[in-house]
Amino acid sequence: MKKVSLDFLKFQFVLIAIISFSFSVHAQKSELSVEKIMQDPQWMGNFPSNIKWSADSRTIYFDYNPEKNTSDSLYKIELNNTSKISKVSLKEERNILPAYGDFNKSRNEKVYSENGNLMLYSVKSGETKQILELPEAISNPKFLANENKISFTAGNNAFIYDRKNGSIQQLTNINKGKAKEKKDEDLSDKDAWVRNENLELLEVVNQRKTEKEDREAYNEATSEKKAFQFYLEDQTLSNLKVSPNTKFATFKLISREDSKSTNVPNYVDESGYTVDLPARSKVGEDKTKVKLGIYNFEKDTVYMLDTSQLPGITDLPDYTKDYPDREWEEKEREVAPATVYFSPNGKAAVANIRSKDNKDRWIVEIDLESGDLKTLDRQRDEAWIAGPGMGYAYYGGASMGWLPDNKHIYFQSEATGYSHLYLLNVKTGEKKQLTEGDFEVFNPQLSNNKKSWFLTTSKVDAGERHFYKMPLMGGKMEQLTTMEGNNRVFLSPNEKQMAILYSKSNQPWELFLKKTRAGAKAKQLTKGQTEAFSSYDWREPEFIKFKAEDGAMVPARLYKPEANAKNGAAVVFVHGAGYLQNAHKWWSLYFREYMFHNLLADLGYTVIDIDYRGSAGYGRDWRTGIYRHMGGKDLSDQVDGVKYLIDNHDIDPEKVGIYGGSYGGFITLMAMFTEADTFKAGAALRSVTDWAHYNHGYTSNILNEPADDPIASRRSSPIYFAEGLEGDLLIAHGMVDVNVHFQDVVRLSQRLIELGKEDWEMALYPVEDHGFVEPSSWTDEYRRILKLFNESLLEE
Repeated sequence: MKKVSLDFLKFQFVLIAIISFSFSVHAQKSELSVEKIMQDPQWMGNFPSNIKWSADSRTIYFDYNPEKNTSDSLYKIELNNTSKISKVSLKEERNILPAYGDFNKSRNEKVYSENGNLMLYSVKSGETKQILELPEAISNPKFLANENKISFTAGNNAFIYDRKNGSIQQLTNINKGKAKEKKDEDLSDKDAWVRNENLELLEVVNQRKTEKEDREAYNEATSEKKAFQFYLEDQTLSNLKVSPNTKFATFKLISREDSKSTNVPNYVDESGYTVDLPARSKVGEDKTKVKLGIYNFEKDTVYMLDTSQLPGITDLPDYTKDYPDREWEEKEREVAPATVYFSPNGKAAVANIRSKDNKDRWIVEIDLESGDLKTLDRQRDEAWIAGPGMGYAYYGGASMGWLPDNKHIYFQSEATGYSHLYLLNVKTGEKKQLTEGDFEVFNPQLSNNKKSWFLTTSKVDAGERHFYKMPLMGGKMEQLTTMEGNNRVFLSPNEKQMAILYSKSNQPWELFLKKTRAGAKAKQLTKGQTEAFSSYDWREPEFIKFKAEDGAMVPARLYKPEANAKNGAAVVFVHGAGYLQNAHKWWSLYFREYMFHNLLADLGYTVIDIDYRGSAGYGRDWRTGIYRHMGGKDLSDQVDGVKYLIDNHDIDPEKVGIYGGSYGGFITLMAMFTEADTFKAGAALRSVTDWAHYNHGYTSNILNEPADDPIASRRSSPIYFAEGLEGDLLIAHGMVDVNVHFQDVVRLSQRLIELGKEDWEMALYPVEDHGFVEPSSWTDEYRRILKLFNESLLEE
């Protein structure tokens, strides 16, 4: 027998081990498949949404679809038989009291508009009756301090309906267009010359003009004083509000100049022709102007508020220091008044005003007689004002209002680094913080009796949401929910019951019922998972924190494979939207991606899903960590997450991929272009490639305007770093995307072509917008992503 050397035997053993490992990697199986998880979501089950209560607090209504129709229908559960779920008839649905409208102080009547008519609901009788119909649609009805009177708007004017005698009083005289025809001095030189020449040539025309002017002058001199008329000219009226004492009204005037927009061509329109879809303009194209006016009924006049004296109105942002060669003019910044809030007695009013550059928010008291402003609170952020309860410029939406004492207002602020609830005494200026700690407050609301607050917070954990009750002037918060995850509470009108939309990280949303007491037990009312969905043992991700390069502890979800399936490869998922939370303990908005991560883990991959800098839920510093540099800390957090996996979970540094959509697609591109040593493969879906081409509202907050701050825009845009591509890149994009335009990836592809890059490919989806809707598109996209990772990370 021929003698075999020991080295040769060792070589064979290693070779067999490598072959066996390679075979085992590709032999890993899963109950899941891309085709299964990307099919119509109805395969998962039927889950409630849009929860609302009947006015008598006896019935819960919600959207549901047990019959698997094209869209959801309205269903109900009555408290006297919570085991029964019934479909609501069209007749009953038409008679359900809408959630909007206004209750009186004793909450036994509610006024609202329906089909343009004024409606009144009685809680005692449960009956609704129409009390007023006008030629113009009625909207925004409110009980006044004298509850026998109801204010409402119709057209561009405010009215009062007197319930006792049925009379209607028009309060304002606001008209479209201009007050009069152009006077001679208003005409252009050309038009004035043409008019004067015409009058000189045609004697009859000139004589009639003179007679008309004489008649108008006589009528004006002999007639009684007319009511004040206010003309909108080329502006739009918004947010017309009447004070509870009917002495004043406030309104916004909005003027918009046309902005240059990017059309999105639809190549598969049903007409057979290419049709341009109207889309947004690019950052820097915001030409909207907003003014706030007061209509004084007693003086019968209007005056516009002057914001030029707001403290810090001419302050320059800090980033201007990065441009020492440029002259910056200290000038009055444009502002966007959001909403006016009248005190319950109508004698005082406060307004929420923001600078258009979003670096300042002023809460001001308005002197309703003079229109003068007194600043009660100024919030300044050198990045941008945002966070829970802070609202938006132009649109309002802030958590703000008055207490019943007519002295205190409430609002939210990030002054401590987290969004908390505050009170401010408008008489003394004293400010009181009602909640405090390293957590955030969401949706605070006054109780019916105005003695308590109901609010949701992240006090237990940043990845959980619980509902609380707290005394009006502050104090101990009583936790009313206990289930780990997210508890979205919908209080019954009488505040005795809580309908809770609840989910865990591995369980979709279901409806629960609980009495509004801390010790009460929650009862599950719906159970919608299909057998096909529930038969798989969906992972509950491990919630971890790892240390970033700057010492910050970064939250993440971790999906680990079984030890015998582990292939040494890792995939990093990057959530979209930037300001969004996904490393939490409830059912993810990214449910398809969640299921894909289960599939990847079955196949041996380790998956990490990071709430990188810029994500929601972790306070002001986390939110603004990306200011002036997207692709900075938000990307380094991904890199540090990979280092954590290598050090703690035995991941091969040569087997790391990354993927994500929208903002996640942007980060994927930056990762593939600037961190080639970390990421071998990446799938960038519906990605922003150049922030100078994205919208104004989002981009200008984080990067300022490109013309003002080109440093921020350039260092944040992947297209400038495309030469760094070394790994395998998949780009996928919907061709009718009116959010992140298809143009973004077209420009990037040309850049990659010019750079001579080879290891990239593009998948196009002709019928898809930013959020895909067709199962076939989802399936095709994720088959490509899986193929990319299998071939790039596993095959030698």
